[in-house]
Amino acid sequence: MLKKSLFSLWILGMVFLSESTIPAQETPNLRVVVNMVQLNVAVTDKSGKYITGLSPKDFAITEDGIAEQIATFGEGNERVRSLVAPAEAAATPGASSESADPSAATASGETLSKLLSGANVFILFDTSDYMYRGFVFAQDAISDFVRSLETADKIAFYSYSRDLSRASTLTADRSQVLRAVRSTVAGDQAALYNTLLLTLKDAAQYTGRRVVVVFSNGPDNSSVVPPEDVAEFAQSTGVSIYMISTREAKLEPVSTAVFERMTAATGGKAYFAKSWKDETRAFSSIREDLAHLYSLSYYPQPNPNSGWRSIKVKLVGERLKKYEIRTRNGYRPQPTGSGAEAKTLTPPGKQVEPERCCF
Repeated sequence: MLKKSLFSLWILGMVFLSESTIPAQETPNLRVVVNMVQLNVAVTDKSGKYITGLSPKDFAITEDGIAEQIATFGEGNERVRSLVAPAEAAATPGASSESADPSAATASGETLSKLLSGANVFILFDTSDYMYRGFVFAQDAISDFVRSLETADKIAFYSYSRDLSRASTLTADRSQVLRAVRSTVAGDQAALYNTLLLTLKDAAQYTGRRVVVVFSNGPDNSSVVPPEDVAEFAQSTGVSIYMISTREAKLEPVSTAVFERMTAATGGKAYFAKSWKDETRAFSSIREDLAHLYSLSYYPQPNPNSGWRSIKVKLVGERLKKYEIRTRNGYRPQPTGSGAEAKTLTPPGKQVEPERCCF
């Protein structure tokens, strides 16, 4: 009996000791900050003709049904202009957790100034074994496209087969990009979705209008990343995807459907070229699209939703209802944190994504 009593006292003592000495696990403070949401918006009639000359008052934006105020606006190749003063932007509810800081107005002004620049265009070229036929013609079409992008601030040229090659990182030097195009060679299998995700992550580090133009000659046969994840990342970071694919990819129904869904979800377009002349026309169409897009942005109003947020852009007025709008349909805010908080929120084996100023 004495042994049992002593044993019971020992157990109670260990329980008390464990409760008094082991600190309670703190719940991580999950914080979502969205400073600015950027949209590329195409407005066309039923025949596909671009509608120009619209003003900010012609557009209405809602996020999860919440009306938003347009902060910046621009049409085509003109400079994007700010519709709110930096101090007013910094004071916008939900614009940033840094709004209480006296330097927030300056930081907001710097963000707006970056948005005034032109487009950053990332070209991703398929150099897999699908490309043995028509390789030179594809290089010619891409080179002509690079030369025609007079209003783009910077261009990057990447190529891919199983791995990604950053042949020319983002630069204003067109000759550097053209040399990179001519240096590509074909070979190995295609890992389109793997390499497209890496390209999108590079593009996401920049502000302003960001576009990825993919030239693919066939389906993906090597990626481990599902295309749905790639599309959602592009939507959430505000990068538009344009895809030019050849007849070989068109013969694969699954790839065709994926390409069309992915480009539509990000506000871009998909083209299926039967010949090198069609490839040239497709690149020309993309150039025209970039020249006629409206650039809009807004600071989100307070929104408790930390998951997928739906974006809707509408035209205001009876005379404009007949026109069609093409843009991305939403985004997913990404948690931000630093130190122990970031480590708690990050799954093992994954890197912490840097906090962005814009989505």
